[in-house]
Amino acid sequence: MNNRLVFAFYLIISFSLLLSLTGCDAALSSITTSTPNPTNTPRPTLTPPFTLTPSPTVTNTPTETPTPTVTLTPSITPTPTITPTPTFDFPDVTLLMNAHCWFGPGIAYLHAIDLWEGDKGEVHGRNPSGTWLYIKPETWKNRCWVSASVVEVVGDIFLVVPYRSALPHTTFIKKPKNVLAVRSGNQVMVTWDAVNVKPEDARGYLIEATLCSNGNLYDTAVHTNVTSFTFTDDTNCSGKSGGQLYAVEKHGYTNPVTIPWP
Repeated sequence: MNNRLVFAFYLIISFSLLLSLTGCDAALSSITTSTPNPTNTPRPTLTPPFTLTPSPTVTNTPTETPTPTVTLTPSITPTPTITPTPTFDFPDVTLLMNAHCWFGPGIAYLHAIDLWEGDKGEVHGRNPSGTWLYIKPETWKNRCWVSASVVEVVGDIFLVVPYRSALPHTTFIKKPKNVLAVRSGNQVMVTWDAVNVKPEDARGYLIEATLCSNGNLYDTAVHTNVTSFTFTDDTNCSGKSGGQLYAVEKHGYTNPVTIPWP
């Protein structure tokens, strides 16, 4: 038998004898109390399986400061100097004699008012030739027409523009009907039906016409109490002749009827 087995056997025999001597409890107590205190085993140092990359340093971007809006100061525009417009000085008239003032430029129109020698007024219009003046008498609130032959004028009447005034209107009678015009050479006869009107109010009829004479056109107005009138009208003018017919009573004129000029 080899020496190691002999030695082990010897230890077992010896241990058995010891147990018999001290008792099992003593042996167990001895074994328990003889257990050495555990020794602190140092923890191993952990090596990380990866390399930590440091976080990049964040640079704060400065907040943009808004550029203030520049308010332009307006340039001061110099106030222009106002040049006063001169007031037009209407020509003045003084009546040389007692005379009528009419609602149109001619005695064919209704009478408006009477003027007396020495009466004054302003010229606010004229007919194209200047033979009739549309005046504002000092003695009347309205305007009317006076013949240039019965007034003394201070000023230039041709600085005043030609003017056509409105006629006073009536609704008491109807305008003429069946208005016709017939030419024979340079003679034009205009006819129409009579208008029903009270005899005391009747003032006949008015024709305003544009006629041709010696190659020129001119305006005229005629009054008649009958239902026809004949005009002399040449045919060698570049413009057109023509006319309008009104019935008249004491309050004024009907709407005009255009004459179908031949």
